[in-house]
Amino acid sequence: MLNWAEISTVLIDMDGTILDLHFDNHFWQEHLPLRYSEKMSISLEQAKDELISDYQSVAGTIEWYCLDYWQEKTQLPIKTLKREIQHLIQLREDAHDFLIALKESGRDVILVTNAHPESLSLKIERTKLDKYFDVLYSTHEFGVTKESQTLWQRLQVKQGFKNEETLFIDDSINILESAKQFGIKHLLAVANPDSKKADNIISDFPAITNFNCLIKDIQQTAFS
Repeated sequence: MLNWAEISTVLIDMDGTILDLHFDNHFWQEHLPLRYSEKMSISLEQAKDELISDYQSVAGTIEWYCLDYWQEKTQLPIKTLKREIQHLIQLREDAHDFLIALKESGRDVILVTNAHPESLSLKIERTKLDKYFDVLYSTHEFGVTKESQTLWQRLQVKQGFKNEETLFIDDSINILESAKQFGIKHLLAVANPDSKKADNIISDFPAITNFNCLIKDIQQTAFS
């Protein structure tokens, strides 16, 4: 599936890739609508309809991922509300061994997430995921998301990775398409981002549902 002998840098998404997407899906689809319905004294169904419309209007932009934007939009303490269900934040069951194998192989292992810096901080606090990575980037520091070619340009200047030696892993097809357009050679999709939902059918990219299938090849092609 992947030619690990060519791969010296691994860029990895966070939510839905190494963390179970169930937390985020539950927060945006259920928990926030519930609190919004209570604040606005409207039905839960109406709250969901209003928020979904708002989500769709900024999908793929920095605003969609910005907690400050949603706090202003809803007039709700988004960061506090996230903590109400923080027990749902967890690593994928197959993530630990995979990430350890990557790190021990001598490759550069870099987190690249569209999540807001405070979301990243909360998830580090809950999972200690920072121990697996050489560098962690929130795209907010670049002012654009992974959906934008500008992000990849700025990230490459900052990190200095070579496209032909880089693997990028994400659960979003749109984002993988963006990385492909930029020229990153090795791409991998995660087909089961949410442990509570059915697997996605992915045909445009190599896809996995369990990182354990990669570990042997990673170990056999370690970088000094």
